[in-house]
Amino acid sequence: MYRLKIVTSFAAAHNLNNYQGECENLHGHNWRVEVSVVARELDKAGLGIDFKILKARTKDLLATLDHKYINELPQFSGISPSSENISRYIYQELGKNLNDGNVKVESITVWESDFACASYYED
Repeated sequence: MYRLKIVTSFAAAHNLNNYQGECENLHGHNWRVEVSVVARELDKAGLGIDFKILKARTKDLLATLDHKYINELPQFSGISPSSENISRYIYQELGKNLNDGNVKVESITVWESDFACASYYED
């Protein structure tokens, strides 16, 4: 297996639902996103997946979150837009575009600050 990783970012606002504290108020983050994928085999060029493709598909997905109030997005209707739920959302949506039998999204890590992050992965 081969593991490939990219790091990118987006900026957005949110507030946590059912939370007792300051984060229940509207606030924003410059979110850093780590995308880790695995590939079973390499192509003729010796690549698991071209970083250009991985970056482009991630960028397209994150554009749906960038500079948005996440709580108002339909995909977060009824759930708190925590780092945990954001990482799961990115994992599931990116998987729809990348998982092909050879390449699979392994994990997504979402950093809301330099010191706090949440990751999502499936067995």
